[in-house]
Amino acid sequence: MAESVASTGQTSQLTAEQPATDCVAVAVPVPVRRLFTYRVPDAWRDRVRPGCRVAVSFAGRKLVGYVTESAQTAPAGAKVKEIVAVLDPSPIFPRELLAFLRNAAAYYLHPLGEVLRSAAPALDTKSVRVLRGARFLDQKETLPGRSVARRRVLVVRRQPLQGDCPKLGAKQRRVFDLLGQRPEWSLPELREHVANVRAVVRALEAKGLVSSQERELVVDPYFAAPVPAERPVVPNAAQQRAISRLRSRLGGGPATFLLHGVTGSGKTEVYLQVIAGARALGLGVLMLVPEIALTPQLVGRFRARFGDGIAVLHSGLGQRQRADAWHSLHAARVGIAIGARSAVFAPVPKLGLVIVDEEHDASFKQEDGFRYHGRDMALLRSHRAGAVCVLGSATPSLESYYLSERGKFTLLELPERATAQPLPKVQIVDLGRNRSGPSGHPLLTGPLHRALESCLAQQGQAILFLNRRGFSPAVRCAACRRVMVCPACSVALTEHREQASLRCHYCDFGTPNTRCLACKHPQLLPLGAGTERLQAALSETFAPATVARLDRDTAQKGGLESVLRRLRRREIDILIGTQMVTKGHDMPGVTLVGIVLADQSLAFPDFRASERTFQLLAQVAGRSGRGERAGTVLLQTFQPQHLAVRLAAAHDFASFYRGELALRRELGYPPLTRLAAVRTDAGDEKRARAAADILAKLARAQQAVLTGAVRVLGPAPAPLQRLRGRYRYRLLLRASDRGLLRSVVVRLNARIEQGLTPARATIDIDPVSML
Repeated sequence: MAESVASTGQTSQLTAEQPATDCVAVAVPVPVRRLFTYRVPDAWRDRVRPGCRVAVSFAGRKLVGYVTESAQTAPAGAKVKEIVAVLDPSPIFPRELLAFLRNAAAYYLHPLGEVLRSAAPALDTKSVRVLRGARFLDQKETLPGRSVARRRVLVVRRQPLQGDCPKLGAKQRRVFDLLGQRPEWSLPELREHVANVRAVVRALEAKGLVSSQERELVVDPYFAAPVPAERPVVPNAAQQRAISRLRSRLGGGPATFLLHGVTGSGKTEVYLQVIAGARALGLGVLMLVPEIALTPQLVGRFRARFGDGIAVLHSGLGQRQRADAWHSLHAARVGIAIGARSAVFAPVPKLGLVIVDEEHDASFKQEDGFRYHGRDMALLRSHRAGAVCVLGSATPSLESYYLSERGKFTLLELPERATAQPLPKVQIVDLGRNRSGPSGHPLLTGPLHRALESCLAQQGQAILFLNRRGFSPAVRCAACRRVMVCPACSVALTEHREQASLRCHYCDFGTPNTRCLACKHPQLLPLGAGTERLQAALSETFAPATVARLDRDTAQKGGLESVLRRLRRREIDILIGTQMVTKGHDMPGVTLVGIVLADQSLAFPDFRASERTFQLLAQVAGRSGRGERAGTVLLQTFQPQHLAVRLAAAHDFASFYRGELALRRELGYPPLTRLAAVRTDAGDEKRARAAADILAKLARAQQAVLTGAVRVLGPAPAPLQRLRGRYRYRLLLRASDRGLLRSVVVRLNARIEQGLTPARATIDIDPVSML
């Protein structure tokens, strides 16, 4: 197959005889940053437009490609290939979304075809039949995705009044008033408030007061149970200022706001009222949260305000179900999308408002494959769509707060809790001076033990935060004294005693053998404590109190929502958890939060370690005292004077920001500079190092580096040197000027695309993890 590069920098595959209007540029999902030009047969000419999927033959493979441009010019001497089939009746990517995805691919130096594949919905049955007809799929191959449970429901909307409202019966008045609370209601929702509601709706339709439409909905776990309607809360003065400011900008072009509100300040209520304003103007809404599986309460509140006319994009859905939610948005059947970072690619119609809740959270960064940051892409998308973007957090990232100080973002503040209760009092417990309490557990100090006793005596609930799951984070052989280490990674194996296994939390290697892996001695000694071990100690010490655990092990297969429901129903007295307990949960009965070991994240080899520690401590402390009773927090630490610990205990973000920014300025790290990380890996350490040396040498030869405008740090072994059987090296590129940094990175990327076999290399723009 002959290839040549057109003037646009795209690789073409066609003959010079074909007229330009017969040719289109196609992004193919392969690790090549080029577009390929194909000829469009006459049979498909009316359907092939930018944004649609097509079946193409590529280098002997059968692939689904994505049309990005039409009317391409055929370079002379190139060989022709035709599109085999068109897979969608209309483009799946609207023009605004396609342009955004092209920008995203260019910024992160990732192949456009792979970006479009990650953003596209699953193929429907009809498209799969087309592929089979073109012999792109074996007849026995199963359809992609899973079957979808559907239900048809009647959706009712209130119509504008033409003159005076006619006389209504009690039931008609009740339904009419309910329909005034939010744009639309499903018949099952109305049935919860009014008996024989179908007849009532028919009577209102006859009077021209309402309209109804039958709609097919996907049965989603977040929509399984009915949610009672909720009226908007009367906002306090700070909330009202934020709501008014945000609503005034809707429909007025791109604008970015940073909503900084302390924990419990009512940021969600601000979001809901601004969303209602956007929907009243006919604008679409996109809301991103760090992990959708951890925010069932948020989805419930959205349904209570806006009914089931929302699309929730989350990992609990099958491929086919996610595609259904995607098409509901694409067809403008719904106008609100909620999801984790990948929801930033959702085809929200008439996008006018983008919200990123907990914008500081590192979960918004994709750490493999297409390494994008959901928050940053939300900013880009809202700007391109002319939408308002709201970044919300009680502990904003330094990058966002810095941009608000420089006037790039508008800062809105909610300085007090929305309830009558103040922020909880925080007591710092020095682990160097306080020994274990009556339980004998080294992390259950005397002050924490007494606080738990007092909490239980007053019939309160407690949350204990320990960011280590399993029984023990490491084990040592009692005979040969070796620590059990993962055979594929440079990390210790964690003991999971309930599963009678040792597991690696990076590659998921596991062995049921609880003997020493070296000398086979049957006794392994635990080193440190995880949530499983702490639960056992608390269950014994505070019996008959109910002690539960919330971590990745217990959250599988619906366990997360089950634990949270039990906590809300006050069936749990003490909940022990990892960072899952910090993410947006509102538990009014919790009056005590114990941070068992606050120092763990400070030990990470990462310039953001202090910032992440502050954010984590402040967020988990904010779970306490959100109801009618005041809250207390005990923060146990070996470093009571550390800036992050001291200021998190004082709920003092402003002082932390100033102190941390001064350190970053001295060291030359973001937000004052820009970073790019180049990582190499290979099965052999010498080859991984050799590849890193090649790239470092090329980087240091660039003009921007020679003049000192761009600094090259490394290469050096990655902090986690061996991962999944491969050795890893890293170099960092740092600059104040993003354009100069990019000029160097583009050269390195071109060298990587030439190949460094047998090593691999990747570039991470704006890296979040330093491991």
